[in-house]
Amino acid sequence: MEHVELFFKSIFIDNMVFAVFLGMCSYLAVSKKVSTAVGLGAAVIFVLGVTVPLNWLLDQYLLRDGALAWLGPEYADYNLGFLSFILFIATIATMVQLVEIVVEKFSPALYNSLGIFLPLIAVNCAILGGSLFMQAREIPSLGLALNYGISSGIGWFLAILAIAAIREKIRYSNVPAPLRGLGITFIITGLMGIGFQSFGGMLTGDNEPPEVNQPATVETIEEKEINKEIEDEEDAISYNEVINEEK
Repeated sequence: MEHVELFFKSIFIDNMVFAVFLGMCSYLAVSKKVSTAVGLGAAVIFVLGVTVPLNWLLDQYLLRDGALAWLGPEYADYNLGFLSFILFIATIATMVQLVEIVVEKFSPALYNSLGIFLPLIAVNCAILGGSLFMQAREIPSLGLALNYGISSGIGWFLAILAIAAIREKIRYSNVPAPLRGLGITFIITGLMGIGFQSFGGMLTGDNEPPEVNQPATVETIEEKEINKEIEDEEDAISYNEVINEEK
């Protein structure tokens, strides 16, 4: 259930685009065609799915306070956390370079359509944000880190795919002149963000277990009858006292 909760929460509730507005430059620039959006979204899923687990390993065994204890007790006091940004970005740049080589080799048309935005994945804040959020949330295992990377990529993929499909259809709509282009795109993005935030209650709620109604037993029924008789007697005594006072 922990994996399932993290998967759906990363896609719908903590969506990279609609919750924290990361990766907006590529989201706005490469969302004019569905085919281009699908290619870039798949590349983002791959890069996040690879870099987040790799950076988790770096964080656990190199960067965290006391992470170097596996080298010996004399290294337990070292803290290399100040190297987080450098190592995370180096890992991301390596994987993006690999994706660029593969896309250029097997899909030249997609490579040309993506243009400069494919190598710019290396500086896409959504990619670095995935690793930094993983580190900040202290994800406990490599499997959950892989889950978080892939699900965050899927969330970004769904966002750019949805806006690309809407922008293709909106070309044939009568949009007011001042709102054409990025204006109507920002409005649609805001509305989509509100829609995605409505999933916030899907995996949340009261953590306390619900109260279980205990079935009525013979003892509880007898107790109720006894209490009722006592109340009736008290009422009768108080009534008699009031009558006597009046007399």
